[in-house]
Amino acid sequence: MEASATYKALLVGATGLVGASLLRQLLQDSRCSAVTILVRRPLLPSGDEIGSNRKLTVITADLDRMDEALAGVEADIVFCTLGTTIKKAKTQEAFRQVDLAYPVALGDWAERHGAAKMIIVSAMGANASSSIFYNRVKGEMEAQLSALGIRELHIVRPSLLLGKREEFRLGEKFAILLTPLLKLIMQGGLRRYRPVEADDVAAFMVGLCRRAGAVTGQEAGSFVKIYENDAIQAKIQL
Repeated sequence: MEASATYKALLVGATGLVGASLLRQLLQDSRCSAVTILVRRPLLPSGDEIGSNRKLTVITADLDRMDEALAGVEADIVFCTLGTTIKKAKTQEAFRQVDLAYPVALGDWAERHGAAKMIIVSAMGANASSSIFYNRVKGEMEAQLSALGIRELHIVRPSLLLGKREEFRLGEKFAILLTPLLKLIMQGGLRRYRPVEADDVAAFMVGLCRRAGAVTGQEAGSFVKIYENDAIQAKIQL
């Protein structure tokens, strides 16, 4: 896909912190000709700017029926911003469903339908061999997606996300309050661990859309690139 070409986007996870920002930015991006979002519950648009946008198509369906829900959808770039917490998911099994099974199912759809790119939010520290459950699941998700043969897979690993969430998260509230201090003390090698604004993560993902394709055809095989938190913080021009 040429850097100047228009593209059709599919986004799963549009009601989350990064996803909501990404949706707004995609609707504002002149290169994005259409945005389809798959949500589990009716979208509550944050103003007429989103709800009445002609570029937007909303599909409300159970993610367990992803293939059926996405029948007939066309997408050049597939975005996944799905994510939950153990507290919200209640069980490790439910957490794995949201953070592993659904993203991999979406990646499988992207590969089978010839999407040019898949761009997904993972997490700093993702490692399939980690002793930490959260990091291990994120690492397993990355590994399984990488094995699918998607033409281009771009994995974004932010640190602690800053922004206004619907639910209360005590750790993030503290991080927001301490952000000015953290910026002062987290220098040198610690810079990579700084909390990052969800809007900046979303902007980084949109920037990846504008980058010319890394591969030139389906036969070229898959391309996988991981972007760590410091790349987002540096606001690399793509």
